[in-house]
Amino acid sequence: MTVRVHGICAPGFEGVREEFERNFAERGELGAAVAATVDGEFVVDLWGGDAKKPDNTGTRAWQRDSLVNVYSTTKGMTALCAHLLVDRGELDLDAPVARYWPEFAQEGKADIPVRWLLSHRSGVVAPREPMAPDDLYDWEKVCAALAATPPWWKPGTAQGYHAVSFGYLVGEVVRRITGVSLGTFLRGEVTERLGADVFVGTPVSEHGRCADMARPVAASGTQSGFKTPPEPPVRSLDDHPLAAVTLSLQYLPVADVNGAAYRSAEIPAANGHASARGLATVYAALGAGDLVGAATLEQLRTRQGEPDEPDLVLAAGTAWGERWEWGLGYMLNLYGQSGPNPRAFGHGGMGGSYAFADPENRVAYAYVMNRMGSGTSGDDLRSVHLVGALYRGLKG
Repeated sequence: MTVRVHGICAPGFEGVREEFERNFAERGELGAAVAATVDGEFVVDLWGGDAKKPDNTGTRAWQRDSLVNVYSTTKGMTALCAHLLVDRGELDLDAPVARYWPEFAQEGKADIPVRWLLSHRSGVVAPREPMAPDDLYDWEKVCAALAATPPWWKPGTAQGYHAVSFGYLVGEVVRRITGVSLGTFLRGEVTERLGADVFVGTPVSEHGRCADMARPVAASGTQSGFKTPPEPPVRSLDDHPLAAVTLSLQYLPVADVNGAAYRSAEIPAANGHASARGLATVYAALGAGDLVGAATLEQLRTRQGEPDEPDLVLAAGTAWGERWEWGLGYMLNLYGQSGPNPRAFGHGGMGGSYAFADPENRVAYAYVMNRMGSGTSGDDLRSVHLVGALYRGLKG
């Protein structure tokens, strides 16, 4: 389909616009935005398409300041909050979580260091008892359940993606230190200062800017209908069901993730609402050393596990694949999803959103969309083509 693309591309980066247009014409895009900076200046700031309701009634154009749910791309913002405290000397990554959150010491967890929360090595991927999706909106209930549960494997011995628990675990440590919620801390210490449109717990006043998430395109690649959403992945380790709080969030009905309760809640692993420009602004400041010092920046992108180490959760029957290399809250550039620099780091979200920083090339990038794709964590072809064009422009 032909979609009018708005925004700017600096000379030499026209290829990004071409690929962005192809996303609409050839790759099933509905509404989206992409932004990239070099040396802190925007060389790409594009948006286009439809932010319409998922029932196909009417249209609503995507705007420069449209916000959209970015799922696990949120984790990069949550990790940043922890690293701000590390940089200030208020949080010790090697200290037990229980130093800051005493209740967490239950069920053999007294010695788990904060580092293992950020690197998906704590084993606390979910409570042992299932929780209903609506429980995700109850911060105290989820945190109490996580504090009371034993780890799913011996902490520190393996990695396993903390799909939803990551946000509560890291967020509660931040809350215990600062006295405010993760979303409040992020706004006050980062996004408001930078003028970046990124929210964890989106104020009702901003809901009118939120694009609506839509299911994937039909199997034919047309937009005449929706695929049936995939069945939830296997939720077990050793045949024990993982609680719904771990993986069911990704399978909430579209109407739920487009609702006011979801948008206003703080689920810091998965429900950030952001613009591409806002995410790129934050990553640009992070990569440039404007938010944390050089030692903290180096530490957060240092691999925490062994090379080629399988992920116990992502390999347990899920559709996402089994290998990822983790820094401290960030995906490392194992597959080149963040361009050619192996030292680039970022985070992606289910359905296709992705954002990263490449400090050596002084680049920051973000892509957001409302048509859920089959990819995640930077492997969605829509983002892959955009990143490729960005670096071709950088070389030129």
